[in-house]
Amino acid sequence: MRRREFLGVLGGAAAAWPLAARAQQMPVIGFLETVSANFGTAILAAFRQGLGDAGYVEGQNVAIEYRWAEGRYDRLPELAADLVRRRVNVIVTTSTPASLAAKAATTELPIAVGDDPVKLGLVASLNRPGGNATGVNFFLGELAAKRLGLLRELVPAAARIAVLVNPTDAVRTESNLKDVDAAARAIGLQVHIVNASTIAEIDAAFATLVRERLDAIFVVPDSFLNSRRVQLANLAARFAIPSSFGQREYCEVGGLMSYGTNLADARRQIGSYAGRILKGARAADLPVVQATKFELVVNLTTARMLGLTVPPMLLARADEVIE
Repeated sequence: MRRREFLGVLGGAAAAWPLAARAQQMPVIGFLETVSANFGTAILAAFRQGLGDAGYVEGQNVAIEYRWAEGRYDRLPELAADLVRRRVNVIVTTSTPASLAAKAATTELPIAVGDDPVKLGLVASLNRPGGNATGVNFFLGELAAKRLGLLRELVPAAARIAVLVNPTDAVRTESNLKDVDAAARAIGLQVHIVNASTIAEIDAAFATLVRERLDAIFVVPDSFLNSRRVQLANLAARFAIPSSFGQREYCEVGGLMSYGTNLADARRQIGSYAGRILKGARAADLPVVQATKFELVVNLTTARMLGLTVPPMLLARADEVIE
């Protein structure tokens, strides 16, 4: 190689060194989720806002490795293990199956989760997590009594309620069903458990509702079921079945009523916690944040279609009425 060519190559390599160094210094977040990337848009918007609050912008001073299970919960252990092998700086999850998979994959890498870390056994206590996980309590199951009470208020004649769950999310399903059963018995409701973990099973679940002449459907919060919210809202409308959900997104596509944690705010908090961990905070020292924003949404158009009159007091308490 001629001396001039050698110097040119050397100069080009030297110019690339600072870029390589900056890339090596940029922290990496491993983002593990149960749904597909298409359904993760809302999750990421709020999460990135929280990262921004902590001073991190994707592509500028932090990189994110995404792992989407696309509804196949059996893929989560390998996806989590892959993030551990890549030695990301922190793993972020916002659903029960992903949180459990991440915790099972590592006891060293910090994990920021969104769910109920104490009930799931991911942390020792809210104030002192004590291990490699912390995060935000979404209160997904604890609101069952409130949701059932609101459904009874809107549909006072309802006596037999279908409770739709995803059996694939076994840990969360078992926990939620205990809460729902206790809350239903307290107000004199009978519950009929219906399982669905595929599109076809959701169709079959509604066939069961019609056959059993159940009065309403109560959908337990779950990532897969949320990704099928249009299907669920359309089926409820087709068979004229009053519906109760835990997330506002269902009402936006025609669901009757929702009450639950403002997930955008909770996911923002997870982003903020991930940022604090990147800055050096230990997960063991970060108390689990309790979600504080809850919202009641009523779709008045759907209520009218079902022939329901929404009580004025219920409308007055609603955070949003969709017309």
